[in-house]
Amino acid sequence: MSRRLQMLQVARLATRSLGDSAGLVASFIRSLSLPDGSYANRAGRSDLYYVPFALDVLAAVDALPSETHEPEQARRTRDWLAGFGDGGSLDFVHRCCLARAWASQPPGAWPAGPRAALARGIAAHRAADGGYATQPEAAGGSAYGCFLAVNALADLGEPPPDAPARSAIVACLERLRSGDGGWSNSPGQPLGSTTATAAAVATLLSLGEPVPEGAAGFLLGQRHPAGGFKAAADAPIPDLLSTAVAVHALDGLDADWRDGREPLLDFLDTLWSGCGAFHGSWADDQPDAEYTFYGLVALGHASV
Repeated sequence: MSRRLQMLQVARLATRSLGDSAGLVASFIRSLSLPDGSYANRAGRSDLYYVPFALDVLAAVDALPSETHEPEQARRTRDWLAGFGDGGSLDFVHRCCLARAWASQPPGAWPAGPRAALARGIAAHRAADGGYATQPEAAGGSAYGCFLAVNALADLGEPPPDAPARSAIVACLERLRSGDGGWSNSPGQPLGSTTATAAAVATLLSLGEPVPEGAAGFLLGQRHPAGGFKAAADAPIPDLLSTAVAVHALDGLDADWRDGREPLLDFLDTLWSGCGAFHGSWADDQPDAEYTFYGLVALGHASV
């Protein structure tokens, strides 16, 4: 199962806590829909980066447009996605976004030819050290690049990496270990980040590879007294992205974090907007589709 599907399953659990407010979430995402079938970013413009988050939020609250539910919206979205073809004009991150967006659509909705070409385009970002990088022909991969590539290829239905490829990715991630036991997106860093560490953990788990000791301890060390998780040890406040990916990684590691469940729920409540969405942090005054998805993931973990 791809990491996207795992997170989506967890996001669905958030409806236990949301209750009737799940309808508000669907209404918020629908308010972001544009006439061309896409969904808006924070500036109100069509944005491929935000579209898969919007689609996955709708799927989590059982409101994803389909042939039997808002068929015209579903058709417009697929036509809009088809306009990117095989993703040849996109950078690495947006190619992975395209793969994730198509993964929300029915099997067979996208022709096999462009799908295979997109997979080749993503695979072309293999770095010289065997990891994946956001830039082509890079000397070394990053935790973020490995996470995106491994999961995008899974979303596209590609077979898992073979043993030599897995070993190369593991070696790449090992070079990205930080001095404090976490991971960074570049080698030799004294301090890791929550998102890079969660990405490395998720990638290793997706590959069926063991996660080095210390990963859970690093993530637990990023907890803020207010209940969320910080982006790094020196970050002043917690944020929703770091919180969601940290809790998801800790659950994947079977680490015991639930002594912080009630503070986590309190923290999420401070980021909830009455419009049916989540803010990214206390300093963020505008909710969006991305943070709403991460809010559902974090709330889903805290709901069980």
